[in-house]
Amino acid sequence: MRFVRNIALAVLGVLLGAVAAAGGYGLATAPARPDLKPLLAKASSYDVRIRRDRYGVPHILGRTDPDAAFGLAFAHAEDDFATIQEVTLAVRGDLAASNGAKAAPGDYLVRLLGVWQTVDTGYDRDLPADVRAVLQAYADGINYYGALHPEAVKPGFLPVSGKDIAAGFVFKTPFFYGLDSTLKELSEARPDKTPVGSNGVAVAPSRSADGATRLLVNSHQPYTGPVAWWEAVVESGQGWHVAGGFFPGSPFMLHGHNAHLGWANTVNNPDLIDVYRLTVNDKGQYRLDGRWVDFQKSTAVLRVKLWGPFAIPVRMPVLRSVHGPVMKTKAGYFALRYAGMGEVRQPLQYWRLDKAENLEQWKAAMALQALPSINYVYADEKGNIGYVYNGLFPERAAGPDWSGVLPGDRGDLVWTRYLPFDRVPQLWNPAGGLVFNANNTPFAATTANDGLKAQDFPAWMGIQTNMTNRSYREQETFGADSSITPEEFATYKFDIAYSRRSEVGQMLAALSRVDPGQDLDLAKALLLLARWDLRASQDSRAAALALFSAQAIHDAKEDGKVLEPAAALRQAMNRLKLSFGRIDPTWGEVNRIRRGSVDLGIDGGPDTLRAVYGKPDAKGRLEAMAGDTFIMFVSWDRYGVLSSKSIHQFGSATLDKGSRHYADQTPLFVKEQLKPVLFTEAQLAGNIEADYRPGQRR
Repeated sequence: MRFVRNIALAVLGVLLGAVAAAGGYGLATAPARPDLKPLLAKASSYDVRIRRDRYGVPHILGRTDPDAAFGLAFAHAEDDFATIQEVTLAVRGDLAASNGAKAAPGDYLVRLLGVWQTVDTGYDRDLPADVRAVLQAYADGINYYGALHPEAVKPGFLPVSGKDIAAGFVFKTPFFYGLDSTLKELSEARPDKTPVGSNGVAVAPSRSADGATRLLVNSHQPYTGPVAWWEAVVESGQGWHVAGGFFPGSPFMLHGHNAHLGWANTVNNPDLIDVYRLTVNDKGQYRLDGRWVDFQKSTAVLRVKLWGPFAIPVRMPVLRSVHGPVMKTKAGYFALRYAGMGEVRQPLQYWRLDKAENLEQWKAAMALQALPSINYVYADEKGNIGYVYNGLFPERAAGPDWSGVLPGDRGDLVWTRYLPFDRVPQLWNPAGGLVFNANNTPFAATTANDGLKAQDFPAWMGIQTNMTNRSYREQETFGADSSITPEEFATYKFDIAYSRRSEVGQMLAALSRVDPGQDLDLAKALLLLARWDLRASQDSRAAALALFSAQAIHDAKEDGKVLEPAAALRQAMNRLKLSFGRIDPTWGEVNRIRRGSVDLGIDGGPDTLRAVYGKPDAKGRLEAMAGDTFIMFVSWDRYGVLSSKSIHQFGSATLDKGSRHYADQTPLFVKEQLKPVLFTEAQLAGNIEADYRPGQRR
């Protein structure tokens, strides 16, 4: 809900005012330096090897599951310790102590959402011993790296605990369905309006030309930061064997494959958040069912950096009602109730998904319902494919408009139960042999007349009904081909076209009816667009004009305004003339991907299946910063033999600019080429550039 985002961002102004007025509070005490000896000694209890392949991708081999988790954390810390550290400080609510006042809203939300009350209450109660052992081992791996590199450690960071890792899941999972998208967004005065998404496709043997089962894993994420993908292969002597994408601070493969099955995730947008307007009296009580009720009150003490080692404590009130956390804004008091409040079992569900050996075990993991959202596109060695519009759907009463702001004085509107997993929209082995999602409605997840029906689900579930250009193109590519070859599967994934049904296509249709009159420049622009093939190819001389026009319309819409296509086109023309001296530069001149010394033009654009989202630089060019990142193609042939390929937009060395793997995959990424995933020991043999144990010289 955009409303929730606005409330969260409003906290920034309150906190900045509090910081300005906090001189009387004095300076906060700096955390004591930790004793590093126990953190270093802990490493001797783990038995794990890290092998880096020719692309620097780590292959973790542990005797036990905790051994592997320890090595995984150490390897990820080698590549991106700074981000892991920042993520951990953020989920503790301590980021403002090092990053200043702009990080304070995130720190406040940790308290407001009760992240640590949830973790402290449920960690030992709800997480089995095997999961806690993996979480703690992962924390120990971070600690060990930090103890070896104390110069990189911020005050108060060490030691990290298993609870810190669990808290990351508790805090971040609600943001994926609308509470907010990332911790970074919470700290910005203006939310990032760049639309991003993901693609997932599974093709059954009946739709493959060679009888194989195929899976596309293609999440769209920022290129860097707390939700940027990092690739690894993990294997333990206790049956944990996965390859795929990991986020900083996550000990579990979030999507990819194991030896038997795999899945792709895309973000969905069900209505899982309800906002209630509270009536509050002059005694600070709220009204509920005809009586006045006291808030649950506490105080959040935030350490906010001033300069150097100096920080001040800023005290903020934290209110909760029976609905959930309460925000006081200029418009009044509002309470939030959202799916997964008080849930700490997210690590358990990811762990069970990682270890599932067949469809039944995978479904059992999903039935835990600890993960409150995200689409799943599934495939396995037996030829099963499926799609789950995953959501922890509140069981709401029919009648009220749950999409708006609700009256907070009615207890009957405070839901307490969720729908069971078998009532979540899902589609298994459809007759057409195809499932897909590109952040679109679940009612368009397969071939025509073969999918889920809107009338089978109540309106109060808040299921999205939108289509994206990518979903239209999935229908027009994968959906139009009844016998897909391996080459066609890859070609369709890297499709760079806009559908005539998309917003871009509709804009072009509207512009085709514009009369330029005596305006020769406008006439030239309209002719250029009329001849465009709707493809965001590097050699196109119309793509920049079209996509800048579409962006202007999109930005106006985000601001609650309407911009006519002709006016948007004029804006795009002026923008291109200013930056390039002409209205028809090639798209490759405009659309760039940069990493270190690498600076290349790239095909694709916003909302294409080959998704590229760019941020304007000082010269008006777009520097790619989100979209296609870690991509994986997984297949099981007609005999169930697994193979997979992958590519990353940069490389395994997230922060080390001196590493050969800082940008070694970028040229391949631009050429839409993939490298083999070396999943087994036999595949890895002969492809190792480093073999070491944590702490040893590489």
